Amino acid sequence: MASPVLLVIAHGSRDPRHAATVHALTARVRAMRPGLRVETGFLEFNAPSVPRVLERLAAEGAGEVVALPLLLTRAFHAKTDIPAVLHEAQTRLPRLRIRQAEVLGPSPLLNSALERRLYEAGVSPGNRSSTGLVLASAGSTDPEAIAVIAEIARELRHTGWCAVRPAFASAASPAGFPRTEDTVRALRASGVDRVAVAPYVIAPGRLPDRIAAGAREAGADVLADVLGPSRELARLLLRRYDEACMPRMTALTA
Repeated sequence: MASPVLLVIAHGSRDPRHAATVHALTARVRAMRPGLRVETGFLEFNAPSVPRVLERLAAEGAGEVVALPLLLTRAFHAKTDIPAVLHEAQTRLPRLRIRQAEVLGPSPLLNSALERRLYEAGVSPGNRSSTGLVLASAGSTDPEAIAVIAEIARELRHTGWCAVRPAFASAASPAGFPRTEDTVRALRASGVDRVAVAPYVIAPGRLPDRIAAGAREAGADVLADVLGPSRELARLLLRRYDEACMPRMTALTA
């Protein structure tokens, strides 16, 4: 019996770098598991849309699809947008069995990818103890998503950094949650000499650009790249796919 198709669901962006990064990541997933059919769909801005991909798969006779949100936390898109799109498609395409996989984070693989980007940007394992780290996420109004970012910052603090603080790029985040530039300055004010900024985002776009601008404005010593199509992220996609394929998972039709 054929394995379920893996449908990676990305948000989409007007910035062409976003779609290019998503496609590079899915290409890496295909290379890591030859024989697995991997498709990409977008919620908005980019083509193909998620409904169009599912319609094509149904027309081709695909029996089962694992829909995997390309998201780091369980916020509005994972809880509302994507389930609504998938349920609507399931109603129209009853012969196609659709399962929604869990979001990517939190995961040690994401932390490993984050640290890889920091090392590539110039941080060495030996200077962690003298470096303050800003964990800069896109931001959210969802308390669960905010709590996840705060917990990741606490976990990273125990891996040798002299300080780790979360920051948020989106103006939609609740008032009082610090921006990247404010967090860099706060670390400086606390006596940290060297500050690194790590964007906890997958692909380039408006909010990652805001993180980078804030880091430069406040004079951060190191600015890491976005997580991008790293091997850790590709491994994590396959892990979430495998988890969704386990018998204990239920289909959307159940």
